[in-house]
Amino acid sequence: MSRLAEPLEAPCDAHIRRSPGTQRKEPWEGVRTFRRDDRVKEQNVTLNHSIFTRWPAKHPDRLQLFSLPTPNGVKVGIMLEETGLAYEPHRIDIIANENQDSAFLALNPNGKIPAIFDPNGPSGRPLALFESGAILIYLADKTGRFLSSDPNTRYETIQWLMWQMGGVGPMFGQVGFFNKFAGKAYEDKHPRDRYATESARLLGVLDERLATRQWVMDYGYSIADISLLGWVRNLIGFYEARELVGFDRFNNVQRWLDDGLSRPAVQRGLQVTAA
Repeated sequence: MSRLAEPLEAPCDAHIRRSPGTQRKEPWEGVRTFRRDDRVKEQNVTLNHSIFTRWPAKHPDRLQLFSLPTPNGVKVGIMLEETGLAYEPHRIDIIANENQDSAFLALNPNGKIPAIFDPNGPSGRPLALFESGAILIYLADKTGRFLSSDPNTRYETIQWLMWQMGGVGPMFGQVGFFNKFAGKAYEDKHPRDRYATESARLLGVLDERLATRQWVMDYGYSIADISLLGWVRNLIGFYEARELVGFDRFNNVQRWLDDGLSRPAVQRGLQVTAA
């Protein structure tokens, strides 16, 4: 069953509550956003999309998340927990091939998770969106958080997000296939070693980037970090590739990963749609 995210007032694990008191001004603060209200009130909202014939919304006024806690799926769960937006999660079981259901394909014709449906999109109109990177940018713009308002810094952040999507995700995923899943049985280890070598190179790039900063961007924690945390965690954990890629030499990445995983919203986000 899908876990329903509670309103911001509720002290539960579905949302992060902003800490009281004076806080350091973040670079995204003061950005004009298109959200109506962080504290979403229950309204009589009818969602006119075929996705809801298969996965009905109990709280149609909230942002609807369709996902699974894969390295791509947790990006959106983490982002939603970090921002505190009210949302309702729906688990899409890709092992049961639910992502190929016609109702889901109506939301994402590419048949991949995650995807969202926001009844309160830009100009108050509903918005259906897929691709984790696009969703991260959208949620950052919607809330005015975790993406700098300065144009130069904004594009530099998006640059690192694209680096994750075009390099880290595909390469780490191939390592998982050849080291953990069906490819493990292949006698020829050249494919596995090729992807492991490239993954180690990418970790080296990240390690150098983090040598002089806590997070990927100088201004602080951002969607670039959110996009990477699940992939690095999976590579050395679930994919069992820590030794294969020589992870222990990347001290800066290990420190960054520890810092990221210590964030309460990240821990909650990793569990969104887990059951």
